[in-house]
Amino acid sequence: MIQIKDLTIIHRKDLRTLIADFQLVLKDGDKAVIIGEEGNGKSTLLQWIYNPERIAGYADASGVRILGEAKTAFLPQELEQEDRTKTVYEFFSEEEAFLLQTPGDLGRMAKDFGTEADFYYLNQRMETLSGGEKIKAQLMRILMGNPDVLLLDEPSNDVDLDTLRLLENLIRGWKKIVLFISHDEALISHTANMVIHLEQIRPRYTIKHLSYGEYVKSREDLFIAQERQALNERREKQKRDEKYHRILQSVSCAQNAVSRQDPHSAALLKKKMHSVKSMGRRFEKLDADMTDIPDREEAIGFRMDTGERIPEGKTVLDYSADELRSPDGEKILARNVRLFVRGPEKICIIGKNGAGKTTLIRDIAGEFMKPNYRNNSCLLSKAYSNLPGAGVLEHRKRRVSDCSDTRRGMGATRIELVTFRV
Repeated sequence: MIQIKDLTIIHRKDLRTLIADFQLVLKDGDKAVIIGEEGNGKSTLLQWIYNPERIAGYADASGVRILGEAKTAFLPQELEQEDRTKTVYEFFSEEEAFLLQTPGDLGRMAKDFGTEADFYYLNQRMETLSGGEKIKAQLMRILMGNPDVLLLDEPSNDVDLDTLRLLENLIRGWKKIVLFISHDEALISHTANMVIHLEQIRPRYTIKHLSYGEYVKSREDLFIAQERQALNERREKQKRDEKYHRILQSVSCAQNAVSRQDPHSAALLKKKMHSVKSMGRRFEKLDADMTDIPDREEAIGFRMDTGERIPEGKTVLDYSADELRSPDGEKILARNVRLFVRGPEKICIIGKNGAGKTTLIRDIAGEFMKPNYRNNSCLLSKAYSNLPGAGVLEHRKRRVSDCSDTRRGMGATRIELVTFRV
């Protein structure tokens, strides 16, 4: 069981309260997701639960944290700084349980995660792995340790579809506690049975033992009902206030008109004015207890729309490479790559983790953004250079000298291209 009592976290730089008077109890079987907009303290909360020292450099926290005898494992949003220069083998070797795994155990885990059987023994630095491979390596090492509690900070970042399905099955089938952060609504909907929603409105938090879909619906229903009641109360208040001001004005006018020769009437009007003002003070107290119009913390959205379109058939990108290599140059990811884009096409590059998707994009961007396009055989169309992201890139990459790699397969990796037209 995990129990958090009276937790308040204040960001030291801007003195902003991220979390106030937070209470939480997690039991075996809970798959709790922390949701909320960027900057609301989700990662800070998760790190504090794992180890309060992790946030000591930028935030002040007060509260009680009870973990009991549970063995807790933490997956950070980004690979830890001290792990980046380690080789994959060094990274795994630091987990004592790795040395106790049988070849069969390691082979089954590698198959489940879609990696090669010798992935654990690579001499490649962790920082040179693809984003998805880093997540896989960290998850694999975590699971070798047989933890009771999984604390996962955006575990679906960068992983391929097969690993995402594995992650869903892992969370759903976990017998003890899983607490994770995610913006992936599909992952949340398929796995979470408890929602922790952090907001910076006042600030506030909401904890519900519901699936994500049920939480969204109940929250929307509550907002609609609360807004309806709040608006009804304000309409009634307006009618009441109008009537009250008419009475107040009438009594005030009568007081101004009463003759000094009629002290009895003046005394009655004074008493009546006292009653009217008492009524006004009573109304003020009632107004303080009115239902609030619900505040909604909306995401900041943006769209890129210039109002102009690249003509159909206009060549935007013409790219080819004899070889596509990993960032460290040690591995050939693909051979004979060709990408030709015309007009307003939208291109989606898909493939397994480590196939070279990000490397391909970075290679294209690197050539496209060089200061002297012509010296690098890159041509930028003058007619469309004013359109964001538009232009013509023509690049023929020189052949890189062949190298041999006996540890991992040398076969060209297929990078699938899916084109969507609008």
